Amino acid sequence: MLPIVASSIIALAIILERLWTLRKKRIAPQGLTNQIWRWYQEGQLTPERIQEIRNRSPLGRILIVGVINSKHKREVVKEIIVETGRQTIAELERYLNTLGTIAAISPLLGLLGTVTGMIQTFSVITNSGIGNPLQLSGGIAEALITTAAGLIVAIPSLVFHRYFNGLVDQLALDMETQALKLIEVIQGDREKEGL
Repeated sequence: MLPIVASSIIALAIILERLWTLRKKRIAPQGLTNQIWRWYQEGQLTPERIQEIRNRSPLGRILIVGVINSKHKREVVKEIIVETGRQTIAELERYLNTLGTIAAISPLLGLLGTVTGMIQTFSVITNSGIGNPLQLSGGIAEALITTAAGLIVAIPSLVFHRYFNGLVDQLALDMETQALKLIEVIQGDREKEGL
């Protein structure tokens, strides 16, 4: 039971941390793309402001990389945005492998408890026979409790693991789309000005 309890504590900590960290308003603040576009048009993208935008959110980091490299060809800018996006996604997926591992091993830990409980039950039968049900019930109870505990930890862990993976995928797609739109607007604006 101790490994199952430890797994449940770790899984709960990861779930709470990821719920807090992966909030959409923290990852991709609404209106950030438009704000950066206004600052770009007005020439207010100072080095200090660029650093502030990078540090504020993952979307800001991707947008600023695109803006800084917007003088290059679209294919080059897109590749730079995609590469920055990969690094950002790796940060957003932090701890998800651990949560997936907990979801996978918790039922196995429960099964291990079932096996040890049954071994204990058969040891009692071997030593005392089947005449005393109280002696048999301890091993059977251990088997059932560990199985249930393993499933109780595994099911929510698996649900949240899949939810967070889907959320990260959606956030990544949204951030890349916004960055590419901003670059298209900037590069289109330059073409109009003849730059």
